[in-house]
Amino acid sequence: MTDPIDAVRPLLRTRQVREFLPEPLPDEMLGAIADAARWSGSSRNVQPWRFLVVRDRERLSALHDLGLPQTRSLATATAVIAVAMPIEEGAAVWQAYDEGRAVERMLVAATLLGVAAGIAWIRSDIADRARAILGIPDGWFVRSIVAVGRPTEAARQPKAKPGTARLPREQVVFEDHWPAEN
Repeated sequence: MTDPIDAVRPLLRTRQVREFLPEPLPDEMLGAIADAARWSGSSRNVQPWRFLVVRDRERLSALHDLGLPQTRSLATATAVIAVAMPIEEGAAVWQAYDEGRAVERMLVAATLLGVAAGIAWIRSDIADRARAILGIPDGWFVRSIVAVGRPTEAARQPKAKPGTARLPREQVVFEDHWPAEN
């Protein structure tokens, strides 16, 4: 039997990457990443999202410049997948949940494919201009954009010393009850 931690290791190795090489990903790879998101579960199976794959350098640069610092990964990404969500009264919480699930799946899919991805965030103060750059119609908004590509050597390097990237397990995972404060 496989050690359970080995089975989930790809999830543990999924990282946020913000620097990419100029070599574009093949269409099949972008399609597989988008399909991983498309097959994410959603509240009541509504599947509210629409995914827009963008490779156009001019639009990527415009989005990068518009949303800094949250869009810094778009400076080198050769493609992004924008997540468009419908504007719907009273749906903010469940839509954010569904969107988060789809976006995380894209990061995991990129990792499984041996490439990388990073989330860029569109702030509400630039949302209308970002939507116009992307050509998203009225009635929809974009908050998350996933930059995808081949990571640079610098992006592959750990950002923290081994064993320090996460809080110790005993500070985060509890058994049966919340621990007594010391």
